[in-house]
Amino acid sequence: MGRLLVQKFGGTSVGSVERINAVASRVARFVERGDRVVVVVSAMSGETNRLEGLGFDIAKRPSPREMDMLLSSGEQASIALVAMALMEQGCPARSWLGSQIRIETDTNHTKARIENIDVAGVQADLDSGTTPVIAGFQGVTAAGEVTTFGRGGSDTTAVAVAAALEADECQIYTDVDGVYSADPRIVDNARLLATVTFEEMLELASLGSKVLHSRSVELTGKYGVPLRVLSSLTDPAEENPGTLITTEEQAMEQPLVAGVAYARDEAKVTVLGVPDVPGVASKILGPVGAAGIEVDMIVQNAGADGSADLTFTVRRADYERALEILREASGTVGARSVAGDDRIAKVSAVGMGMRSHAGVATRMFDALAAENINIEMISTSEIKISVVVAERYLELAVRAIHDAFELESPPSAD
Repeated sequence: MGRLLVQKFGGTSVGSVERINAVASRVARFVERGDRVVVVVSAMSGETNRLEGLGFDIAKRPSPREMDMLLSSGEQASIALVAMALMEQGCPARSWLGSQIRIETDTNHTKARIENIDVAGVQADLDSGTTPVIAGFQGVTAAGEVTTFGRGGSDTTAVAVAAALEADECQIYTDVDGVYSADPRIVDNARLLATVTFEEMLELASLGSKVLHSRSVELTGKYGVPLRVLSSLTDPAEENPGTLITTEEQAMEQPLVAGVAYARDEAKVTVLGVPDVPGVASKILGPVGAAGIEVDMIVQNAGADGSADLTFTVRRADYERALEILREASGTVGARSVAGDDRIAKVSAVGMGMRSHAGVATRMFDALAAENINIEMISTSEIKISVVVAERYLELAVRAIHDAFELESPPSAD
């Protein structure tokens, strides 16, 4: 018997009748050679944005429950069309909504988390030679309420289904060939990575790389699901192996730096002249967290006069709200003033090899200094170094760091 594969196709992969037929041809090729395939698909390209726009045209603050009902309809169309295309190619298929196969979630509308999956119906399809086509991005609560997982949630669906079925591999088909050492749109000689550890991929995804949804990578690590990123736009007969996301133990080598990620959607806020006493940081950050604003990098500088400056980053969309909250809170804690900058960017180097090599930070900082790029904030972990720079230097910083760690593709042979 062939392998059991879960294959996920994103919106661009099913964005037209031609693309849907190409997906069906690709899946049918695997089935014909003896593999059992479960297909997970997103809504057609642009459909989720269209539906979301309609919701906000109707209501300034749409009900999260009704938004889930609205947005989840996009996948219903795409799964039916993919199932029809498969049947037209002689491959028996059946479409399934998240609520039908019972992808059970918590009650957190628009960003629900999966709690359990009943794969009995999907398994029955596979046993009978039918290819299941599952709607990504959506589930259902114990009470029967439809939920969605947030943008990129179809990746999470695919990995969760693969884990529940104990699939041999979960394959994420996108409009890129795999995971690169940097964004190829910024770095011309970025290298396609054959393997990336799930720890590295989790950092890259959370730091701005949009190839995979970070929650899908978390599940990969938790359940040990072999995960591969491939292009749906290549000729199936000439398909390259893409990038395999694997465990550290399975990785063949530990490069010093695997890749460079970036995030433009950043802003920083500084509370100046804060009394340097215990508990003051909590009084400042507490109201920000209570407003649902996620804080990322935090730096505190102590002064000689018994005061300190507290600086932290937030998403740019939350910048104005954060400033408003902090101006109210600053008087309570006795701060001198509040300042901010919403034209910053975060650039990060990620690699498992950092654990066992000294001097990585110095090499990165030297590369930025050589380009006269000022570092405004620094954050580190075992396998990551992130810096905040002025947004106008973002692309130059990415290229400088990429070059400093010699991540470029080898020259092509003539």
